[in-house]
Amino acid sequence: MSESYDANGVITVEGIEELPRTYQVISVDDHLCEPPDMFEGRLPSKFADRAPKVVEQDNGDQVWVYEDSVFPNIAVNAVVGLPKDKWGYEPVRFDQIRKGSWDIHARIADMDLAGIAASLNFPSQVAGFGGVTFADSKDKELGLAVTRAWNSWHIEEWAGAYPDRIIPLQLPWLPDPVLAAAEVRANAALGFRAVTFPEYPVNVGYPSFHTKEWDPFFAACEETDTVVCIHTGSGRWRPMPNNDGPRTIAVSLFPVNAMVSCADLLWSEIPVRFPNLKIALAEGGIGWVAMYLDRLEYMETRAGSFGNEWSADISPAEVVKRNFYFCSLDDPSTIQTRDRIGLDHIMLEVDYPHADSTWPDTQKIVHGTLGGLPDAEIEAITHGNAERLFRFPLSR
Repeated sequence: MSESYDANGVITVEGIEELPRTYQVISVDDHLCEPPDMFEGRLPSKFADRAPKVVEQDNGDQVWVYEDSVFPNIAVNAVVGLPKDKWGYEPVRFDQIRKGSWDIHARIADMDLAGIAASLNFPSQVAGFGGVTFADSKDKELGLAVTRAWNSWHIEEWAGAYPDRIIPLQLPWLPDPVLAAAEVRANAALGFRAVTFPEYPVNVGYPSFHTKEWDPFFAACEETDTVVCIHTGSGRWRPMPNNDGPRTIAVSLFPVNAMVSCADLLWSEIPVRFPNLKIALAEGGIGWVAMYLDRLEYMETRAGSFGNEWSADISPAEVVKRNFYFCSLDDPSTIQTRDRIGLDHIMLEVDYPHADSTWPDTQKIVHGTLGGLPDAEIEAITHGNAERLFRFPLSR
């Protein structure tokens, strides 16, 4: 079927090739673009006029405005359905991006087109992938109210509209780990299965993982079986070797973010103190995992031996294989390391609506990477592991 586009250059449903729906896919890394009305009626009356809002500028652009900050890229690279020559980071309007980016009913229709059975959706720029924006509010009472409003909208309007298709993901309250723990417990009672969290809290102005300040929060996550989802780019750090190179350097090194985040959490011994804690690393791939496990095991008897820096009876490599889960967008060369990583700790991501997304060709790409594996292994990676991790059984 030949592609066709609407007046804004967005590919139409009729322009999407019909592909066989061979695989049941749960994507554990997609994004939603907050719709312009998401905060309406969700904040206490004293904050109603200070809620984040979409403003149309004189030139016709639409931007998010919150406190004294302006977020010009309302969609953060929400380019699925656009021809590649229209991809960019310039400000856009809601009517210039695919409706499934911000409308839940259109999202489900797009999921159906690509054979995506269920999806976990991270926030976009106005909230920050790790919930950092609202935590940074000058008025912390307002920031907490906005965080709660985002979460209530997500569980009621986004995930709540299709409870068998969307895995509920909450924003954390970063300024106070004890209050953050209480929020996790309250949200778990509402049905949230996961919480997003920044890769490097110390880099965004909060205590390091190594201070034990976060123990109340992680204790609550362990207690409620809430998965901690850490997305590449959420910690405002990227491995750039210089100041004048193209941003594609950082994009090509996304797996480095995941490895550094994993190492930081591992050596903080948070997953030692909370052995049932589950941590999912998004958009870092799986290619680095076997190499890092090799390195950890090599260190045990060499110059990098742990000495007093490791207090647990279980080895660091065993902790990685027990507590961490990994997400594959397209790892055709390194899927062969699945047994080394742990077959039951590998999941898939689609990354809708970002430029990396496999949509609408998800089925084709999954087949290219996994099609030659035994059926039981395919089922585990495509959906079974995510069903178990997020306690989210699919409707058969």
